[in-house]
Amino acid sequence: MDDDKKRKKTILVIEDDEDVLSMLIKHLKYLGYKIIMAKDGMEGLKKLESDQYDLVITDIVMPFVSGVGIVSQLKEKKPHIPVIAITGYGQEPEAVAIEKKADLVLAKPVKMSVLKRYIEDLMKSKDE
Repeated sequence: MDDDKKRKKTILVIEDDEDVLSMLIKHLKYLGYKIIMAKDGMEGLKKLESDQYDLVITDIVMPFVSGVGIVSQLKEKKPHIPVIAITGYGQEPEAVAIEKKADLVLAKPVKMSVLKRYIEDLMKSKDE
């Protein structure tokens, strides 16, 4: 097995709702991922500059920098990193996130079993 397969996959989670952030972190750590968190879009962009991630999960509607801004900048600078956008605000933010090239958009509340499957699929296709 090569080093990349042995290394814990790192996910950046950008979410301004502390309850949602806490739940995502808890479940993703349980699944064996290394989690880096950002509590708003501005902090998320700073973390994207400095570290290497295998996947990004971002809320769409946030103060300072929206998830749409995150998706747009991430896909411009690091198009190989898959991004899952999540929203509790319905179809308009969802459509904009898709337009900006989010790999997947999910509605809140996100079922962890569904999220797990999508993360595995996106990471597998990234590794191929």
